[in-house]
Amino acid sequence: MRMPLWSWLLPIVAVALLVTGLIVPVGTVLAAVCAAALIGAVIAAVHHAEVVAHRLGEPFGTLVLTASITIIEVALIVTLMLGGGAQKAALPRDTIFSAIMITCNAVVGLCLLLGGLRHHEQSFHIMGANTALATLIALSTLTLVFPAFTTSSAGLTYSNPQLVFAALASLALWGAFVFIQTVRHRDYFLPVENTADEDSHAPPPSQQLAWASFGLLFVTLVAVVGLSKVISHNIEDALAAAGAPDTVLGIVVAMLVLLPETWAAARAAHANRLQSSLNLALGSALSSIGLTIPAVALTAMVAGLPLVLGLEPKELVLLVLTFLVTSITLVSGRTHVMLGAVHIVIFAAFLFLAFFP
Repeated sequence: MRMPLWSWLLPIVAVALLVTGLIVPVGTVLAAVCAAALIGAVIAAVHHAEVVAHRLGEPFGTLVLTASITIIEVALIVTLMLGGGAQKAALPRDTIFSAIMITCNAVVGLCLLLGGLRHHEQSFHIMGANTALATLIALSTLTLVFPAFTTSSAGLTYSNPQLVFAALASLALWGAFVFIQTVRHRDYFLPVENTADEDSHAPPPSQQLAWASFGLLFVTLVAVVGLSKVISHNIEDALAAAGAPDTVLGIVVAMLVLLPETWAAARAAHANRLQSSLNLALGSALSSIGLTIPAVALTAMVAGLPLVLGLEPKELVLLVLTFLVTSITLVSGRTHVMLGAVHIVIFAAFLFLAFFP
């Protein structure tokens, strides 16, 4: 098994354009080229993630991708916070909430649609999916819901002691979930056996190739997030010209960062590996909260920056609706195309209400 030429050429091009974008002003033409390179880097990242996943086996492979992307996402959010000051106080909340809406509705819905159209019905392990969902509901409530109801600080914020508790609770729940996923109950997260899937039965790549893909995966993810940052000003200008609310920036950031996981999850569902798709989708949302909240909490307290975490009533209703429908989706261990359509419509409502609140 050899590494395809495009799989290492695309990351090199993306890194070269990232360096160019950091040195020279980014106009419309360069922004368009960077956007094209970003898409190419996403495709390369998914390829290398699949090589690593095949070598390590599930669920370690999906964990590598979700954790890598989330760590880089955290760095991007912290950088924007430090650069924007009080104006970016709600960016972590908007990005985390958007990540939940994207993963639980757009990614899950897309995977159920693709899998349902090709395979009619698909199976997954109920215990693994429900474990992830229960952890996600708890994390979301502690970090995004409670700040809207506490009274120790004004507005949709936590006091410093409450913020410390939320950060520690997020780390504890995320760490416990990773332990359950990879050690204690790893079998809950293994793909349902699919004899028709040739990729799962192919011989694993060599250790040398897996390490090379791991290194290129990290480089490619840095390029993805870096290019997102390079064209962010062009995106902000376009959003301002369109009259979009400030919260839309968080949606765009989350979409760009989650592109590799979305592509990988869709490919897995198309190959009838829905369990891997759910591992990616729900694992991404868990990592987004479990790692982002401690980082932004520490940044806010050390730098003396305001941090708005509580959701507005409209977002609270969308969050409750998403978790209610996702609970119904995951109750039987089998899915079909109608469930995917429901999730896609909820995501469409999320996007529509973001532009027309």
